[in-house]
Amino acid sequence: MKEKLLQAFADQYGDAQDARVYFAPGRVNLIGEHIDYSGGYVLPCALTLGTYGVVRKREDEKICFYSMNFPEDGVKETRVGTYQIEDEKDWTNYPKGVMWAFAEKGMKLSCGMDLLFFGDLPAGAGLSSSASLEVLTGFILCDLYGFEVSGEELALLGQRAENEFCGVNCGIMDQFAVAMGKKDQAILLKTSDLSYEYIPVKLPGVKIVIANSNKKHSLNESKYNERRQECETALGELQQAIGINNLCDLDDKTFDAYQIMIKDETRQKRAHHAVYENERTKNAAEALRANDVLTFGQLMKESHRSLSEDYEVTGEEMDALAEAAWQQEGVIGSRMTGGGFGGSTVSLVREEYVDSFIKETGKLYTEKTGLKADFYLVEIGGGPMLQ
Repeated sequence: MKEKLLQAFADQYGDAQDARVYFAPGRVNLIGEHIDYSGGYVLPCALTLGTYGVVRKREDEKICFYSMNFPEDGVKETRVGTYQIEDEKDWTNYPKGVMWAFAEKGMKLSCGMDLLFFGDLPAGAGLSSSASLEVLTGFILCDLYGFEVSGEELALLGQRAENEFCGVNCGIMDQFAVAMGKKDQAILLKTSDLSYEYIPVKLPGVKIVIANSNKKHSLNESKYNERRQECETALGELQQAIGINNLCDLDDKTFDAYQIMIKDETRQKRAHHAVYENERTKNAAEALRANDVLTFGQLMKESHRSLSEDYEVTGEEMDALAEAAWQQEGVIGSRMTGGGFGGSTVSLVREEYVDSFIKETGKLYTEKTGLKADFYLVEIGGGPMLQ
């Protein structure tokens, strides 16, 4: 891969002398969905799939961007300190946003650079290609220009870029999972204070299978911000009766006692998901610690049902994909992962049934939706690195 990337860099920029190659992973969230902005626990892990970057400093202030995934765009350019959005759908907004976030913190680039990116994450699958690109850019800036930034700070700078520069009101989970990933371990992250612990993922004889629905989704176009607003309104209503800072400060019994304070039935359902998903995530971490994969799988199924019925972010395609998975022999658990309204499911499947799972799940999904799903066997990988 490294030689291929360097050759592509040379093809665009004349040669690859002094160029460095970097990698940052994508992520999949095992459980704890749509609660990272309600102060809940999430349980993501980094993947061995992700985004590669090749970079070399320039002597002027020009910054050049090229993506092997979008060769038709050619080389795009900006200059140090002039980070602006010209097209909301332009992929360079993510790296430019990180450069802007670094500059806002006083970390300004001393010169320009030539950049080439390549991602092997399936597009639109909900595996956090944007966070992967953001963390990768931040890691490159630290290594190339000598900025001293911790993994946690790298995640926060990536989140700030997406929130304030790109205009997506995302939580911290994606960037944190990418920046802090460890091989064969999930991260139990409390999003209200960024306290975290690593949970070993021991799945003997079990494979993690990602199924991309190929129902394209975009966080900007989804109802993500609407759901977040509904949760914030519900929180405000609950705060009139009980002293909490986040929805996920409540356990399920306390929520059941006070949910009458939420005046709208839809908002009650949104808050119900947040509180109960938080409980499921804590229970799922305990199940992993005890190597109780069956309990973990059942919690995945319950998570999907809550995302479908209470939070209403799955849609027909994601429900069809999860339901098809649940019917298959050898399936321990399956659920939607990511922002929703398209994207992917994550399933735990016994190794000997993986081939039949892919065949039969794909068949049922196509019959129900007319779409063809793509399947990926994935492994849990580490964080960003110099190749």
